[in-house]
Amino acid sequence: MNAKISIAPMVDKTDRHFRYFSRIMTKESLLYTEMITAQAILNGDRNKILDFNPVEKPLALQIAGCNPKDIYEAIKIAEDWDYDEINLNAGCPSDRVAGNEMGAVLMAYPHLVAEMIEAMKKATNKPVTVKNRIGIEGKNVLPESYGRTLLDRYEDMESFIRIVSKAGADTFIVHARIAILEGLSPKENREIPPMRYEDVYRLKNENPSLNIIINGGIKTKEDIKRHLKLVDGAMIGRAAYENPYFLTCFDNFFPGKTSEGLTRRQIIEKFIPYVEEEERKGNSTNSLLRHTINLFYEKKGSRLFKQLITPPYEKGMNGSKILNKALELLPHDVLDEKS
Repeated sequence: MNAKISIAPMVDKTDRHFRYFSRIMTKESLLYTEMITAQAILNGDRNKILDFNPVEKPLALQIAGCNPKDIYEAIKIAEDWDYDEINLNAGCPSDRVAGNEMGAVLMAYPHLVAEMIEAMKKATNKPVTVKNRIGIEGKNVLPESYGRTLLDRYEDMESFIRIVSKAGADTFIVHARIAILEGLSPKENREIPPMRYEDVYRLKNENPSLNIIINGGIKTKEDIKRHLKLVDGAMIGRAAYENPYFLTCFDNFFPGKTSEGLTRRQIIEKFIPYVEEEERKGNSTNSLLRHTINLFYEKKGSRLFKQLITPPYEKGMNGSKILNKALELLPHDVLDEKS
């Protein structure tokens, strides 16, 4: 898929409830699962891990692994769920993930990644894509053959992309920061290494046949517009969770498409039937409402809304009652405001 706008995979964030909530606000954007390891698919509760509501499509499965055989078998299993794209994680900066030879550390092993891409292409006819960083640093996780602990040059990334693209990947989602694999938390890795958007622009300019999507620090419509002049797409990460109303403008970036221009009131009203259905299935109120917590980001009533949807809840209150109460109590000018 060549999606102009996509919402990044985020651990403990982009579960199926958040994806349904997102789909109310953007019909066209490509959504991603949380990162799912090949071993989890092979050995875990597959229905729990892979199930999704058809409303969520178009939807990509992001998979993590380091063994081509495991990746192949996991994707063959996932074929029954009919995801729209399969994405290989070569960008997660977590030292725990890197210690298992998954995520961003894979950028030091481009030939292994190429083998995994070949296995993925054999397992599915769906688009196979890669999410990576512009570079990596790590004293104890990079192979000694490199003779250095920092792979941060543009040439390092370009070499990785060239080798992996020959294996059949033609779409690369590039986070414009290096990943520091030791000493920084995942959160710090999203904030401390400086952005190098120019490297991603150069990658596209020098590889026009590849589909290059930029990721990292994109927070406004103006950011998106600027990037789309130089690359093929933009992936929105934390800003999509920290300010979900931002999603209501995304469809305007797709040719021939326009946003519905929903108000916050309409978004809540559309989410209530889903909450009622999922609570009947036994899902907890908090698991459903927690993803809405920033719907009133930087608006009047934000604090009240957060208080309403955060447990402990009043006795006898379920998700739909809480959301209806919010519609009664929150400022109407904010509820009915359009972006």
